[in-house]
Amino acid sequence: MQTFNDQIQRIKDKLPEARKADKELNAFGASSHKYQLNNPVTEEEALKFEQGYSIRLPEDYRSFVLQVGSGGIEHEYSGAGPTRIYALGKGLDQLIPHIAGDYLKEACIIYPGMSDEYWASLTEDLRNNHHKMDESDYVDATGKIFGGILFMGDDVGIVLNGPHMGRVVHVDSYEYKPVFASENNFLDWYEQWLDGIISGELISPYSNRFDHTMAGTDIETIRAFVDSNIPGEQDNCLYTLLRREEITATTIQIIEAQLSTNAGKYKELLLQILTKFDYQKAKPHLIEYSQTKLAYALIFVNTYAKDRCIEWITLIYEHIDSINDYGTFNACLHLLHTAGIESGQLLVQFAQKKDEHIRISALYALGKLEDKADFLDAFIQGLADDAPLVVDAALQALAGIKDPRLPVLYAQIAEKFAGEKGKRIYYLAERLAEYGLTHKKN
Repeated sequence: MQTFNDQIQRIKDKLPEARKADKELNAFGASSHKYQLNNPVTEEEALKFEQGYSIRLPEDYRSFVLQVGSGGIEHEYSGAGPTRIYALGKGLDQLIPHIAGDYLKEACIIYPGMSDEYWASLTEDLRNNHHKMDESDYVDATGKIFGGILFMGDDVGIVLNGPHMGRVVHVDSYEYKPVFASENNFLDWYEQWLDGIISGELISPYSNRFDHTMAGTDIETIRAFVDSNIPGEQDNCLYTLLRREEITATTIQIIEAQLSTNAGKYKELLLQILTKFDYQKAKPHLIEYSQTKLAYALIFVNTYAKDRCIEWITLIYEHIDSINDYGTFNACLHLLHTAGIESGQLLVQFAQKKDEHIRISALYALGKLEDKADFLDAFIQGLADDAPLVVDAALQALAGIKDPRLPVLYAQIAEKFAGEKGKRIYYLAERLAEYGLTHKKN
């Protein structure tokens, strides 16, 4: 069994050196963690954790929590590190709600350099159906994707099994492909962070390169992307840039040139980076991109340029006839919300779409508007919908609206769904009660 005693001792020595180098606590997160770790766990505590989840911790990480420390004084008792380092066993449900520990022993199915196509195949069900999943299905779906990963920091985990056991991986959600750190294991990753603090390279709140997975300046990173022809390495370069707090004008210029000439499969990532750091330069590219991928263009604006969302309302109106999938509709809805626009007329058009889930969400959103009574005809149309869940949405949205046509329609619904139980009957009873009626009377 490999031992890490020398490296552990170096890390112990370097922690106070890092604190001394960063006197003003300017490095990312330093003002909170103050370069402190809580006491290490005992062998008994480590064994109890491993046996409880039927796993074995990677030896280097195990050595760290046994000999250096576990957790600290930061938020939720996390400790010093490139990102908040959780105490052993904390933060397990970061991406898999509630029962994440059940999935620690599962085989890890992600790996360095995995293709976009492979990642898309893993996440297809979640991307297309997450809005229809109950909690159990959602937990199971995320557990299959992120099983075998111990989350030990914010958006950072360690692979627990397989050929890449011990590798540090950066994970945001199922919407973004995970990116593996370039270091071979947790101790290398942690020590390299300490070296960056001691050298002064990372003493800036904008220099958390370990959250970006690659060492070097942003200019070095974008040039590495341009020079590389290895997909995994190119992915790492762009994710590194996307997660930075700032990049230089030179890097922005190179990114724009790449977008204008030969972006290829990396156009989406390049466009995200440009949108985040220079919206004005990104805007013409976003408009062009929206012609074929409207949802992505809106998501990028809503994520990285929230104060510019209102500029895109007109584009949604222009594309309304071609917006027929739930993903694009959802992107529109979120952008409208961010822009502070209550566009009832737009929602009315969505409420007539062929996609049942669009109709449901559009009626629900209409029901939240202060002037929802102005859209009574859309709700009445929803009451007559062939899809029962659309009827539910219309019933819920009609709360507080009075119109002489409604009692008759409610009575028809009561007859149509006679003998049923559940939220539809609950909503129906509420609407009838607004007229002094009950379900039994109808």
